[in-house]
Amino acid sequence: MFAAGRFAGLLGRSGARTARVSLFSRGLSGRGLSSSLLRQTRVAGQLGQLNSRVVSSKSWNSSVRMYSSGPQARQQAPKLRYFILIALIGTGAFLYTINKTEKKLPKTFITNEEYEAEKAKNKLKHKKTAFAGDDDVAVVFVLGGPGAGKGTQCANIVRDYGFAHLSAGDLLRAEQARPDSKYGQLIANYIKEGTIVPMEITLALLQQAMRERIAKDGVKRFLIDGFPRKMDQAIKFEEDVAVSKFVLFFECPEDVMLKRLLKRGESSGRTDDNIESIRKRFRTFIDTSMPVVDYFSKVGKVVSVSCNNAPDAVYAEVQAAFKERGILPSK
Repeated sequence: MFAAGRFAGLLGRSGARTARVSLFSRGLSGRGLSSSLLRQTRVAGQLGQLNSRVVSSKSWNSSVRMYSSGPQARQQAPKLRYFILIALIGTGAFLYTINKTEKKLPKTFITNEEYEAEKAKNKLKHKKTAFAGDDDVAVVFVLGGPGAGKGTQCANIVRDYGFAHLSAGDLLRAEQARPDSKYGQLIANYIKEGTIVPMEITLALLQQAMRERIAKDGVKRFLIDGFPRKMDQAIKFEEDVAVSKFVLFFECPEDVMLKRLLKRGESSGRTDDNIESIRKRFRTFIDTSMPVVDYFSKVGKVVSVSCNNAPDAVYAEVQAAFKERGILPSK
């Protein structure tokens, strides 16, 4: 078709040239040729040129469309398939990564079944404690800030309920004063600074004191005063020594405790009953012991008693709490 267009154009231009040559031969200026014939000749030449352009244009456009439409469609199809394949692979990799990550994340909650299983596992683990198998051994932790009145209330409990009172602080001071103690000076330094004595020393002293009281008096109820003072102490004691029944927590405002300690320091002779050591002990208690109280509170093992009242009123609250927990007076 393209060749036919070219040929028609050549014919048109050839006809025009032939007419002009004929005119030239008849008189150079065309005076011997009629005006009608002249117009016909010009029209014939123009039509020939027009046909040439139309035919060639259509032929070229159609040939371009035929060339471009087929191969391009064939080229785009593989690209689309590759894109879909890559998208599928990427989606699969993303889902796999999310799944693996979720498995590694810590769980923020547990089901009742998981809780019971964990509790059963802990019971089995606690069977390895120093007093495993002796169900009569009962331990109550007694916590409260310095000067809250723990010693006074523990004396009442010992008198009425047959508990042995073990004060972690008293045991440490006795060990410090023992002439042949290899930990004496170390304990003295910690007490003076108002910081916590290493856990291993305190645990060893408590376990030894419990064994001595059981062997000597047959007493198996223990009030452990001023312990645990850190989370690691609480966990280690329940793993290695015995599981506590609950925590008796004496709440008292700091200003009340400060007045009591300063008054006690006038006659106690204790090196830590001075204003500087007292302030340090307050801060240590808040920073280390309160997390222990919060921990046991979440598992329902804290009995809180306000110590802002008179000692007799405080003890009445203690008796009510013991009765609620099934602990009755021994007399």
